[in-house]
Amino acid sequence: MEQLLPSFPVLITILLFISIFWTRTKLIRSNESSPNPPPGPWKLPVIGNIHQLVHPLFHHRLRDLAKKFGPVMQLQIGEVPTVIISSPEAAKEVLKTQEINFVDRPHPLAASILVYNRKGFGFAPYGDYWRELRKISILEMLSPKRVRSFKSIREEEVSDFIGSIHAKEGSPINLSRMIFSLGNGIIARASIGKKCKTQEAFLPIVDELMQALGRLNMADAFPSSRFFHMVSRVRSRLERMHREADEILDSIISERRANSGLASKTGKNEVDDLLGALLNLQDHGNPESQLTTSSIKAFILEMFTGGGDTSSTALEWAMSELIKNPRVMEKAQKEVRQVFDDMRNVVHPLFHHRLRDLAKKFGPVMQLQIGEVPTVIISSPEAAKEVLKTQEINFVDRPHLLVASILLYNRKGFAFAPYGD
Repeated sequence: MEQLLPSFPVLITILLFISIFWTRTKLIRSNESSPNPPPGPWKLPVIGNIHQLVHPLFHHRLRDLAKKFGPVMQLQIGEVPTVIISSPEAAKEVLKTQEINFVDRPHPLAASILVYNRKGFGFAPYGDYWRELRKISILEMLSPKRVRSFKSIREEEVSDFIGSIHAKEGSPINLSRMIFSLGNGIIARASIGKKCKTQEAFLPIVDELMQALGRLNMADAFPSSRFFHMVSRVRSRLERMHREADEILDSIISERRANSGLASKTGKNEVDDLLGALLNLQDHGNPESQLTTSSIKAFILEMFTGGGDTSSTALEWAMSELIKNPRVMEKAQKEVRQVFDDMRNVVHPLFHHRLRDLAKKFGPVMQLQIGEVPTVIISSPEAAKEVLKTQEINFVDRPHLLVASILLYNRKGFAFAPYGD
């Protein structure tokens, strides 16, 4: 009987051959369905390009590949063909011009478990529900009025941030961690308020959730493989994190309903934070709305995972570039000090009211000196039409903002690009 069974190495070889043949067949069929795929590096059977992405500085590896294959390239992550965009122009084409063709999201395991089966705006499939979430985001959560209402929160948190740095003068500090805490502190107060008993316990879980959402796991790379789903411990860890976050969010929502009595205040739209706005919409909004408690909890989670890490990372990178370039750092410090020294006539709790008062005195076209920069203020529809339409070619160039130069690839984006070809 034993002689009828192949040896272990032979068995492994046979299984590997079958796996390679099966995967190769799938890839060929996939390429046939996409007759003109973007360029990309040569891929291995089964694993695709995973071996080329294993690098301590992952973004450097993507940069090197993009230099070779262009700003739009395709990588094979296991079974999943993945298109990588690495230029502002291509990103604008995907996210704005061709938005409707790219609006649907992938189905990562982490999003399915952590974000309530993709109930949040970031991972919801395109359709009526997605359009409702987008409308809520634009009109209720991120409207100019709502953003202005959080100004005092931002000022207080930044003031505390600067104060904590000043208190440790002469001692080493973990600036990355402090910036991350600053971003999460602002989002926490703007999203769920500062009076929740469980807020402090929630932030460490959010940190763990963000790491899970940004990490590649084999179940996502090989979605059709039951083997990886069975042997992977990721699912059980994600389910544990989801239970912990869900319990805290349930507690926060229950406490909010008990304290504010939103359910009994029909027609009241003035709320202090995003959670209040969402609960108000759920209780007193459109009766046909698909907004559920799970949707609200997914929204709150995505505010942290989508806003905290990205904002702190961008700020950290900008600070790192300034530290590496002392000349630019000195210029930035000088600009900030001059602006704040010369803006005393403009600084006002309601900045636009101050501009309105100045315009009443000096007219709809006036000039202010912001530091060293002469700035023309337009405050009438007629003057705005003259500048933006009739005389557009004379005003088409954009200011050379230091932030735009550093964060937007030396003003490569459409909004700040200099006029020309």
